[in-house]
Amino acid sequence: MSSPTNSRDSFHSRIGFILAAAGSAIGLGNIWGFPTQAANNGGGAFLFVYLIVTVLLAVPALYAEVYIGNQAQKNPVSALIQACGERFKNTGRNAGIIGLVGAMMMLSFYTIVAGWMLAHALSALSELFGFIDLANWLSTSSTLRNIIFTPIFLLLGAFIIHRGVHAGIERWSGRLMPILLIMLIGLVIYILQQDGAQEGVALYLIPDFNQVLEPKLIISAMGQAFFSLSIGVGGMMVYGSYMKKGQDIGKLVLSIAALDTFIAFLAGLLIIPALFVAQHAGQEVFRDGNLIGEGQLIFQILPSLFASMGSVGLIVSFSFFTLLSIAALTSTISSTEVPVSYLVEDKNINRKRATWLVSAAVFVASMTLVAFFDVLFGLVIQLLTTILQPLMSLFYFIVVGWVWQRGNQLTDLAQLQNNRKLKAFGFYLRYFCPILLIIVFINVAF
Repeated sequence: MSSPTNSRDSFHSRIGFILAAAGSAIGLGNIWGFPTQAANNGGGAFLFVYLIVTVLLAVPALYAEVYIGNQAQKNPVSALIQACGERFKNTGRNAGIIGLVGAMMMLSFYTIVAGWMLAHALSALSELFGFIDLANWLSTSSTLRNIIFTPIFLLLGAFIIHRGVHAGIERWSGRLMPILLIMLIGLVIYILQQDGAQEGVALYLIPDFNQVLEPKLIISAMGQAFFSLSIGVGGMMVYGSYMKKGQDIGKLVLSIAALDTFIAFLAGLLIIPALFVAQHAGQEVFRDGNLIGEGQLIFQILPSLFASMGSVGLIVSFSFFTLLSIAALTSTISSTEVPVSYLVEDKNINRKRATWLVSAAVFVASMTLVAFFDVLFGLVIQLLTTILQPLMSLFYFIVVGWVWQRGNQLTDLAQLQNNRKLKAFGFYLRYFCPILLIIVFINVAF
C-alpha cells in the first residue's frame, strides 16, 4: 500500500520545485536536439513554430501530468489508479506501469549519451594538462568507453536520488541549474564574438515565413516541443506529487515551460552561430542544405572548432561538455525518481535499496544497448519519443478531461470557484488537446 501522504518527503519551496522540474525538462533534448532540429529546419521559421506548438500543446500536456500528481499526492502508478477511479483502476495501473517502463527506457539510452558528454569534458581537460593519448581515447567512441562512463553517470544520479526529495533532488537542482544557466550564457557571449557568428544569428532569429507551413518543419517542431518538456514518462507527475496542494499549478507550469524554452533558445543561440564560426574557419558544416552528421554534430564539428582556438578552445570545450553533462544529470534524476518512488511507496522498500535496485536494472538495460548498439539504440529512442510519450500524454488528457470523477475535474472546479479562465482551459484540454496530440502522433509515428 502507499505511504500516508503526511509521511512523504516533499519540496520545501516553490523555487525548489520549479528548478527541479525545469531541470527534469532541460536536458540533451534542449541543448543538443533543439539546435540540430532548428538548423535543419529553417532556423527562425522552426523557432517560430516551436514556440507556437509549445503553447498550444506541450504546456497543457505538462499541466495535465503535474496536476494528476499534485492532486493524488502519490507516485505515478498509484496516482493514475486513483484518478481513473474504481471502474478504470486496472487501466490506470497499467498506464502507470507503462510510464514507469518508459522512464527506464529513457534512462537506458540517456545514461549512455550522458557518459559521452562526460568523456568529452574530461578529454578537453586531459589535453589541457598534456595527456594527449588519454584525451584521444576519451574523445573516440568505443564499447570500452561506454562500459566505463555509463555506470559513472548512474552513480552520480543514484547519489542524489538516495538522499531524498528535499536533501537530494531539491538541493542539488538548486545548485546545478544556476551553474548550467551561467555557463550557457557565458558560452553564448563568447561564441557571438567570433568571426562568422552573426550569419548564424541571422539564420536563427529572422524567420522565413515561406517555410512556416511546411509539414516537415511543423512535425519536427511539434515533436521537439513535446519531447523537450520531458512529458509522458511520469517524472513531472512524481515531482507534482511532492508539491503541497493549494499551489497555483498553472503559474508553476508556465514558469517551468518558460525556463525550459529559454534554455532551448539560448542553446540555439550558442550552437547555430558556432556552426557558422566553424564554417568561417574552413570546416564543411552543411551539405545540400543539411547538417553533416545530424545528431553527431556536437562530437564532430564543435570539437574541431574548439581545437582550432588553442588553449582557450580547450577551456571552452570543457565548459560546453560539462554544461551538457549537468543538463543530462538533472534530467536523469526525475526519470530515476519514477520507479524509485513506486518501490518506496507501493512495495515498502526503503529509499536507499530502491535507488540501487533501479540503478542496477538501468545498468543492465544500458549494457544491453551497448552490446547491441546498432540494432537497439535508435529503436529504443524512436519507440519512446514517437510512440510511448505521445500516447501517455494523450492518456493524461483523457484522464483529466473525461475520466476523473466521471467528468472534467477542471471544469467542475472552475464552476465551484466561478473561474472563467480555468473553465475555458478545462474545455480546451478536454476537446482540443487530444485532437491536436492525435494529429501529432499520426504524423510523427507514421
